[in-house]
Amino acid sequence: MRGTIPGLPTPHPLLDQLPALYLEHDFLQRFLGALDEVLAPLHLTLDNLPAYLHPRTAPEDFLAWLAGWLAVEADAGRPEDQRRAVVTEAVARHRRRGTRHGLAAAVRLETGTEPEIDESGATAWSPVPGAALPGSAGASVTVRLRVPDPDRIDRARLERLVAAETPAHIAYRVELLPTAAEGVDPS
Repeated sequence: MRGTIPGLPTPHPLLDQLPALYLEHDFLQRFLGALDEVLAPLHLTLDNLPAYLHPRTAPEDFLAWLAGWLAVEADAGRPEDQRRAVVTEAVARHRRRGTRHGLAAAVRLETGTEPEIDESGATAWSPVPGAALPGSAGASVTVRLRVPDPDRIDRARLERLVAAETPAHIAYRVELLPTAAEGVDPS
């Protein structure tokens, strides 16, 4: 929350707006000086409004407000650069939401790991009428992450993310698997 900042000069002093007749009055100088002190943060905020509305230049306390405005979660527990990236990419993510690429980008941004995504549906063309349809009848998505330590991933948070990024009628499953150690055959 913005407030008064002691000693912050105002870019538009109220005393300068008065006719010369009133410039010598001590009471008006003190009264308008107090108002200038209260209004200075407001004037400077409005003068710099484009910077407040851009995720890369917004003050840190405005970042959460921007995230809410763009319907994304910028958790305060994340590093600042990651929160700024979430807000910066929000519009592009909303455009891809519900797609395989959108889901992969969201999981990659959350975990820093490239996910493996398996979908049950498919399309195909066949010159033979009545050929078998590809895929399975029930629509589902499996998101598989191979990470060095699966316990370090917040599974509940990841499942909320996958639920939010997949269409409502699609069942999903999240699998967290340890990566194979170097030199060890995973089979």
